Amino acid sequence: MSSVEPPEHVRSTFGLRGVDPVPLADWDGGWRCGDVVLSPIADHARAAWSAKVRETLEVDGLRLAKPVRATDGRYVVSGWRADTFIEGAPEPRHDEVVSVAQRLHAVTAQLERPRFLVQPPAAPWVDVDVFVAADRAAWEAVPLRGMRGALPPQSTSPDGKRSIELIGQLASLRKPIHTPPQLVHGDLFGTVLFSGSMAPGLADITPYWRPAPWASGVAVVDALSWGGADDGLLQRWDDLPEWPQMLLRALIFRLAVHALHPRSTAEAFPGLARTSDLVRMLL
Repeated sequence: MSSVEPPEHVRSTFGLRGVDPVPLADWDGGWRCGDVVLSPIADHARAAWSAKVRETLEVDGLRLAKPVRATDGRYVVSGWRADTFIEGAPEPRHDEVVSVAQRLHAVTAQLERPRFLVQPPAAPWVDVDVFVAADRAAWEAVPLRGMRGALPPQSTSPDGKRSIELIGQLASLRKPIHTPPQLVHGDLFGTVLFSGSMAPGLADITPYWRPAPWASGVAVVDALSWGGADDGLLQRWDDLPEWPQMLLRALIFRLAVHALHPRSTAEAFPGLARTSDLVRMLL
């Protein structure tokens, strides 16, 4: 959660004068101002893209937060975005999260590839570059090859080294993928909001250009590694196209994030190692 509340001039520009911000636990650093949530952004291009897409996107059985434009029409002001507040919090309803992925990606398949998804990671690295590099690692012929000699300090920790070793082993198990890429939300675990019997809610879309089953695979890998999901989650979605190979790439992606991200902790690795064993049994 962001400890810095949205500045007065940001609130004013979004038409929120005289409203006291209240911090929210489940909005990635967001602050609620009445019926609007102000959230700090990591990347301007991605935040503006997400806002523009969510403005008109309609998905059956999904409550999607809509952007609130500033008084001058902007989606982003001084590193903050505004969205309509939607009720809910993440819950361990893992199969429902994968079901959300199916409905969402049936609609986002119509979207074009944003230009920023073609750009390589660039120094000095910020969070976005870590995820771009990790995403590429799962698909390139030799994972992280272009980064030899430029790996961050985290990658030399014991669990960082083990992550990179595991990536090398898993990469040798990859086979060609035939499912076409499309626009997907690659960070569904922990971001789908539930409130009783209401339809699931989503506050943002984190864009990747990958096959839709890969995004479901990332949610499953996360749920197994850190969400307490039962092992049967893997089998319950095995009718998705090229499922074992999608899970394999999702796992390599998450291991690469763990190896590269400066805020990774050693406690996160055992769950990934255990999920790795489960995925290997499917291959």
